[in-house]
Amino acid sequence: MDMSSKTAQELDGEKEKEVQRIIEAVLFVSGRFLTMQELIALSDFNPLIIREALDKLKDKYNAEDSAIEIVEKSNMWKMDVKPDYSFIIAKLATGKSEFSKAEQETLALIAYKQPIKQSVIIKIRGNKAYEHVKKFIDLDLVKAKKEGHTNILSLSEEFYDYFNVSSSAENPLKDDSVEESED
Repeated sequence: MDMSSKTAQELDGEKEKEVQRIIEAVLFVSGRFLTMQELIALSDFNPLIIREALDKLKDKYNAEDSAIEIVEKSNMWKMDVKPDYSFIIAKLATGKSEFSKAEQETLALIAYKQPIKQSVIIKIRGNKAYEHVKKFIDLDLVKAKKEGHTNILSLSEEFYDYFNVSSSAENPLKDDSVEESED
């Protein structure tokens, strides 16, 4: 029976690594300090699991001697570039992109959590996200369906064409145990 015990431990280890990868992705995409409540809303994990993942990610980036770090301030967390490498950010910040970093982050959040209420996007990303969502709808990258006082946002087929990705590709960050309903 030692084999089945080992397999369970391996499965637990893989699940733990997946949780870390999801929290890492959330921090990467947000680009700002996130509260525990925001981390819970974005990841669907409980605070104890999130806290453990944050601690392990901090240790991982410190152990790897990485240019990236997980910064904690006033019970909020953010993925950032270590101060020693901030000169690179200054170089990149002068470049032009089709979408601003804030727009990219808003679109990534929609893609990750779709279908998602626009009100939730605004709560997470702030009032500027209204402009982002309007731009994405105007570009036919995002579909909006009225529901009550808000819209339900999801990716359009044009999004998949625009970014040259398959709409049938599974989102590796989504929890497989949650079934999605079709319109």
